[in-house]
Amino acid sequence: MVLEKLGDSLKSTLQKIARAVFVDDKLINELVKDIQRALLQADVNVQLVFDLTNNIKERIKKEETPPGLTKKEHLINIVYETLVDFLGKEQYKIDIKEKPFKIMLVGLFGSGKTTSAGKLAKYFAKRGNKVALLGLDIHRPAAMEQIEQIAKQANVPVFMDKKEKNPIKIYNNYKNELSKFDIVIIDTAGRDALSKELIEEIENLNDEIRPNENFLVISADIGQAAQRQAEQFHKSCSITGVIVSKMDGTARGGGALTACSVAQAPIVFIGVGEKIDDLEHFNPKGFVGRILGMGDLEALLEKAKEAIKVEDAEDLGKKFLKGEFNLLDLYEQMAAMKSMGSLKKLVEMIPGFSSLHLPKEMLDVQEGKLEKWKIAMQSMTKEELEDPDVMSNERLERISKGSGVQISAIRELIKQYRQSKKMVKLFKGSKGDMGKIMKKFGGQLPGNFKM
Repeated sequence: MVLEKLGDSLKSTLQKIARAVFVDDKLINELVKDIQRALLQADVNVQLVFDLTNNIKERIKKEETPPGLTKKEHLINIVYETLVDFLGKEQYKIDIKEKPFKIMLVGLFGSGKTTSAGKLAKYFAKRGNKVALLGLDIHRPAAMEQIEQIAKQANVPVFMDKKEKNPIKIYNNYKNELSKFDIVIIDTAGRDALSKELIEEIENLNDEIRPNENFLVISADIGQAAQRQAEQFHKSCSITGVIVSKMDGTARGGGALTACSVAQAPIVFIGVGEKIDDLEHFNPKGFVGRILGMGDLEALLEKAKEAIKVEDAEDLGKKFLKGEFNLLDLYEQMAAMKSMGSLKKLVEMIPGFSSLHLPKEMLDVQEGKLEKWKIAMQSMTKEELEDPDVMSNERLERISKGSGVQISAIRELIKQYRQSKKMVKLFKGSKGDMGKIMKKFGGQLPGNFKM
């Protein structure tokens, strides 16, 4: 998970509030200290941490609890709103009005510009845009080869010239061809530091290309140093937004995120993994909701739309409610889930699920099962897929030999299918009351922080 340690610390802080009998000064002081400790460990600037926690204390003291909320719920809401404000309040909107819509990426050497260019291209292409990459990094060895490989992964065309050493000439040579595209992502050269030569090159490109967006790419592992970088680039190159790359697996990501916000440079995207699809349109509300364990439904729905057509989802939903779905439908559902990303990332987005503290090992095993089940289904006949109840020991042995999947795993798939059918019957019998359903299954429904 992005900023996993920060998320775990803040979630345990909120659980402390939920378990408390009274909201008094002692609880508030403990809450503030816990938040300070969590943010400092995530490499957030000390002064920023104190400003934020002082704001929380001030709001708690001055604000009356709104009707319909308990004091504890209001306290949690204050923490949530303060963190959202801290990270930029609203999601940055990219308004594509003219074509080609030009997005130029700038940044220092090693910040992840070329990789981010490919991820951006894939992001916009998946949303129905005709996208092209333009390689203008003429200084770094093998830069053109890298963007060529990235373009293949994103499945978009790339325009470049490995011999030309003037980036403006490269752009002008392809200007007419680029006009045929909806969006053009432009990768530029970087330097070890924000030097006079780098600023001059970017300003010249900016004057010639006139990009609609100037995005600064900053690596999350530089932590608080992101603030100085963002301010300098903003002043020199008029950046319109920031992409924070390498957000996965770094404790310093909190420093980079907050530093960018303070520098008046809105965070537009964050890189959350190494794969070409691992780019998220940054939404402060959803991001804070996720690290607090409240989920991020908007991001989840966006991933779902990418993975499965609306009409297919509606058809599958109708079959599910009627109890008519079969293994073919289950197969399609699993394929859609796989294309949405890892189960670990999906669980983070579902409200309440992160509070279950599902072990990583369990989620990894579950992903492995999905892959085996898909392989086993590919060795089944149409009759077996449409009516799994016909399965006999002989059929199971044949499927196992044909797919290389153990019989026990295939039995588990059939069991999963039957449990799904049972769930449908319970759903219909309970008239949609999920609390009743979970009780029948002997479990509890994960909820938000309700007291």
